[in-house]
Amino acid sequence: MKLSRLTPGYAFFIGLILLFCSLHVVAQADAKNNEKTNQQLTDIQQAINQQKLNLSSTNVKISDLEQQLKADDLAIGKIAKNLANTTNDLVTTREKLAQLSSEKKQLELAKKQQEHILAKQLRAAYSTGHHDYIKLILNQEKPSSVQRTITHYQYLNAARIKEIEAFKTTITQLNDVTKQYQQQAEQLTQLTQTQNQQKQILELSKTKQKQTLIALNKKALTGQQKLAKLEREESALVALLKRMAAAAKEVENLVGLSKLKRKLSWPVKGRINHSFGSSKQGYLKWKGVFLSAPIGREVKTIHNGTILFSDWLKGYGLVTVVDHGDGYMSLYGHNQALLKSVGDRVEAGEPIALVGQSGGQANSGLYFEIRHTGIAVNPKLWCK
Repeated sequence: MKLSRLTPGYAFFIGLILLFCSLHVVAQADAKNNEKTNQQLTDIQQAINQQKLNLSSTNVKISDLEQQLKADDLAIGKIAKNLANTTNDLVTTREKLAQLSSEKKQLELAKKQQEHILAKQLRAAYSTGHHDYIKLILNQEKPSSVQRTITHYQYLNAARIKEIEAFKTTITQLNDVTKQYQQQAEQLTQLTQTQNQQKQILELSKTKQKQTLIALNKKALTGQQKLAKLEREESALVALLKRMAAAAKEVENLVGLSKLKRKLSWPVKGRINHSFGSSKQGYLKWKGVFLSAPIGREVKTIHNGTILFSDWLKGYGLVTVVDHGDGYMSLYGHNQALLKSVGDRVEAGEPIALVGQSGGQANSGLYFEIRHTGIAVNPKLWCK
């Protein structure tokens, strides 16, 4: 049958059938595309959820490791402080031993001299004889001579008694000094043993800290995650300093640092690895300086003040903050040990901590800030 011979109605009917078939084919194709798209969306969503789970798991592990790092830092801080105290006691004990040794030698020399004098006096008394003294008293032929002799004998006797008393005093002192010397020597031995034990414990703690730090560094963070982490740590520090500033009381003789520019000493001798204002991560800048220095070196306060904070702080390790008055504060971070407690008054140049690498630092050194009314200022403007 030729299409030209079809009636108009029949042709229209055939057209509808063809259109329906076309629409059905298109619908099937759309359904397949939609199914594929939905599957892709499902896959993407599952990947996102898995990534969230992985990130959450990583964050939990990082948090656990950070808590372990805190425990390691605090353990090292405690034993390092005890070791520093033991070392100071050893120095004091050695100085006391040296002093006692010198006193002992002087007393032994005095004892020998007194023994010589007494022996000489006794020999003179023996050679003169007591009977001669009585004979001279009974001799009435030369009264003037008798009186001189009696006076001489009395003088010799008084001198001998004086020497004997001095000798007894020297012996007593020598015995006391010898006893003290022995006690100090025993204490020195005990302190040396304690020091060796503390050194061993410290090395074990440092090894544990290193292992925790290695595990923490394996949890690689992206640049954005590092930035977010540093932002949180810096915000926590700023909030802490604000609370301390609000709680700080005006202390007599604390007049701030405004008149001390270029006059203060650095808290520790070391090379500046990171300068104030240099790039830290992303848009973040260093609010202080990082001074490279060996572990255990003394950290000294730049000026007199009062300890406001002495504890562990995330990202900064073991931290000490000193209030200098008039809104000025100085901060010392990443220490190995904190030597002062909150409320302690410190003088310029007084040791307040020991250099370390707490808070997750790969290298030892001191993080140092100066702030005025909560705003970080360049330490180079104050320290020479």
